[in-house]
Amino acid sequence: MKCSKVITQAYSTSFTLGIRTLDKKLHLPIYAIYGFVRCADEIVDSFHGHDRRKLLAAFKKQTYKAIDQRLSLNPVLNAFQCVVHTYGIDKAYIEAFLKSMEMDLDDHVYDRTLYDEYIYGSAEVVGLMCLKVFCEGDEEMFGRLEKPARSLGAAFQKVNFLRDMRSDYKERGRVYFPKVEYRKFSNACKAEIEQDILQDFNDAYAGIMALPRTARMGVYLAYVYYRKLFRKIQGLPAKHILKERVRVPDNTKFALLLSSYVKYRFNAI
Repeated sequence: MKCSKVITQAYSTSFTLGIRTLDKKLHLPIYAIYGFVRCADEIVDSFHGHDRRKLLAAFKKQTYKAIDQRLSLNPVLNAFQCVVHTYGIDKAYIEAFLKSMEMDLDDHVYDRTLYDEYIYGSAEVVGLMCLKVFCEGDEEMFGRLEKPARSLGAAFQKVNFLRDMRSDYKERGRVYFPKVEYRKFSNACKAEIEQDILQDFNDAYAGIMALPRTARMGVYLAYVYYRKLFRKIQGLPAKHILKERVRVPDNTKFALLLSSYVKYRFNAI
C-alpha cells in the first residue's frame, strides 16, 4: 500500500492532508483506493499517443483478476484488492467507476441522464468505497450515510468540472455539464450549475457530522477545502473560468487544516 501512498502524495496535496487527519488505521486503505482510481484516471487523461481503450481494458481485466485471486504483482492493484476484501467493497461500485472511465474515451454531448451516470461512477462510488472503510463493517451506519456520501462526491466532482473547464475543453474536447456550449458559457449558466453544487454540499454536511470520529475530521477538511474553492469560483465571472484554473494556495490549505483541527479538538465537529 506504500506505492499507493506515494501516488497520492504526488498527485494531490489536498487529499493527502485530508488522509493524514484520519485515524492512522484508515490511512493505508484510503491511499489504496485513491491509488486505484488515480491510475485509471491517468490512463484516460494522459496516455495520448497510445491505445487508451486497450490499456483501460487491460487495467480492468487485471483489477478483477487481482480481486478474484486476492493477489497481484501490480502493487496498486494488490493494495486495492486487499481493501475490497477487508471492507466488503461492492464490485458494482468498481464496475460503475470503470464504466465512467470508459466514457471519457468517447466524445459525448452530456444530457442530464448521462451526466448523472458519469458523476455516479467517477465520484459518488469513490465516496462509497471510502465510506465502507470508515464504517468498518457497520452496515447500519453505512446505510444511513450512503446518500450524504454520494452528495459529497458529486459536489467535489462538479467543483472539479468548473475548475477544470478550460483544460477539459482545450486538452480533451470535453464539456461535462449538460447542454453547455463552451463558447457560450455565461454567468447565468454558471449560477445554475453553482446552485446545484450548493445543494449537494448542503445534503452532504449532516452526513459528515455523523461520521465516526476516526474519519470525521479528514472528511470535514476535504469538505471545507472544496467549499473554499467553490466560493472562490462563485466570486468570479464565467469568462474568468474559461481563462484560467482557479486554485487555493497552499498557505490557505494549511490555515483550513489548523482551523479544522481546533474545531475538532473542541468537539465543534
